[in-house]
Amino acid sequence: MDHSDDAVPISELLDERKHLLDVAYWMLGSSSAAESVIDETYRQWYQLSDAERAGIVAPRAWLAKAAGGICLARLAMPERSASAGGGRTAGTAERSALEEEISEVLLNALDSLSPQERAAFVLNGVFGMEPGTVADVVGQSEPEVAELTLRARDSLRARRARPTTAAEHDAVAVRIRRACVTQDEALLASLMAPDVTAFFDGGGKIRAMIKPVHGTERVARCLLGLLDSGSRTTLRSQSVNGRTGLVMRYDQQVVAVISLDIAAHRVVQVWVVLNPDKLRSWNQPSIANP
Repeated sequence: MDHSDDAVPISELLDERKHLLDVAYWMLGSSSAAESVIDETYRQWYQLSDAERAGIVAPRAWLAKAAGGICLARLAMPERSASAGGGRTAGTAERSALEEEISEVLLNALDSLSPQERAAFVLNGVFGMEPGTVADVVGQSEPEVAELTLRARDSLRARRARPTTAAEHDAVAVRIRRACVTQDEALLASLMAPDVTAFFDGGGKIRAMIKPVHGTERVARCLLGLLDSGSRTTLRSQSVNGRTGLVMRYDQQVVAVISLDIAAHRVVQVWVVLNPDKLRSWNQPSIANP
């Protein structure tokens, strides 16, 4: 959607609305709340004058920013804590495919974040919205948004992962590598918790998964597709953020760094860094890898 007056294919309009619903659901954790936010978002769009709408180069981005702002305002409402999760306990008939993308465990973990942390994590860390746009939504500077996103990620890790010894972590990481190298989907899936979630950080610099992937089968397929080994690629177990992770190289160039959060001998979260900017230090031999 580049011009508000142009005829837009219905498929694009439906995809736009689904994207906005995804953003709102990740922010609020309730289908009914997400629908309400998107209704308000489109109301704001149509409250603009024709000239104002015509001047918006990227309507989808404008709508996503507006939806994020509405969600943040609702997250900050004092009464929300008393009703949080109400949309998640509805009957099975009311559950949507949108809800199935995020586990109850992860939603509860997101509820533990402050409104600003959750907004920064969802808008920037999950949906890859530009830091400057997120900064406008949360009313913080870009460095503060980066700090909020990092703090949210660390909080999710701490909440979801139970203490695991270094030896136990290493053993699971080595088996994960073996399953990836041999393209053994069954083995890979067996090493993951049922509610495992994988996050892909492409930083807008490489075509990567935009939304997190949830569930053993989907995460296993995504990892195997990403790590499909060939004669010019290698995958090695290596220290990543102080624990054994995986580092993939293509022609000796580091192209992916994977860290694993493990609890009870199963992977509960996978963090895949594909952003070339964040991988730069890994490709500088004179600087110790983080």
